[in-house]
Amino acid sequence: MYPYKIINFLYFNAFIALILKSPVKNYLSITKTEWSGIIVLVILIGLVLAIPHVSWLYHKDTIINFKDFEAAAAQLNKAGGKAYMQDDEADSATNSNYSKQPVELFHFNPNHLSAARWQKLGLSERQIKGIKNYEAKGGRFYTKADVQKMYTLSDADYRRLEPYIDIPAGKSKENRLYITVELNTADSAELTRLRGIGPGFAMRIIRYRQRLGGFHSKQQLKEVFGFDEGKYADVKDNVAVNARKVHKIDINRAELDELKDFPYFTYKQANAVIQYRKQHGNYESLKELHNIAILDDEILRKIAPYFVFK
Repeated sequence: MYPYKIINFLYFNAFIALILKSPVKNYLSITKTEWSGIIVLVILIGLVLAIPHVSWLYHKDTIINFKDFEAAAAQLNKAGGKAYMQDDEADSATNSNYSKQPVELFHFNPNHLSAARWQKLGLSERQIKGIKNYEAKGGRFYTKADVQKMYTLSDADYRRLEPYIDIPAGKSKENRLYITVELNTADSAELTRLRGIGPGFAMRIIRYRQRLGGFHSKQQLKEVFGFDEGKYADVKDNVAVNARKVHKIDINRAELDELKDFPYFTYKQANAVIQYRKQHGNYESLKELHNIAILDDEILRKIAPYFVFK
């Protein structure tokens, strides 16, 4: 085994000698300047690593003395804690359903009762705002049951106020029994005479009537935005419709601009009606509209009172 070790040693020395004599030596050697730069870089890295350890020697965490804190909190509660609690209670009162000022019950007509009077009855600002919004939209209280319907009033509020509600019976009869408004000729002033119809709703009804060309049925009121079943039930006995006032459209002369604004058509459906007429000639009857795939029976039923075929 010994001769092999001598041979390996000779090979290793020969390899080292070859490296030192070859161009590889140029890549493994460094100059004095480069060596100085390496030393400076090592020193800088050491300083950066040492900074956190040095700073901890001069900086100590502040320990909170909870005993002092608790003593200061107790002193604050004695001096002004009650005042802060009163402020919190005031904030809670603002958001609650009841006013904190003394309640005074008295007989009252809920129609156009002032906010101050509602407040005396024990209602909060939120509840009063709901009632005033209802009145601003043309709402009116004709019976005690109308007051009970207000969503801002709880059952307890209504039971407390019910014995004191005093609504004149005459006005209820006048508005419910003797007023009849013809929907196709009424202006906004006439419409506001209806129960629950304010200026805003009156204008919505008129604008929808214009788009339709007139009402052929009073039930079409439920197609007006915001006109739900409850509001319709309030006015249905006090409205009438003269179907002869309906403006009818000659479907064989109508252009796209006229049909696309019709409430029962979408733009696509109106355009289909025009294109079918151009391809197949004038319509003879409503039955021909069944040939247009995007018009179903429900739409044809709705448009029937509004079209003529000349």
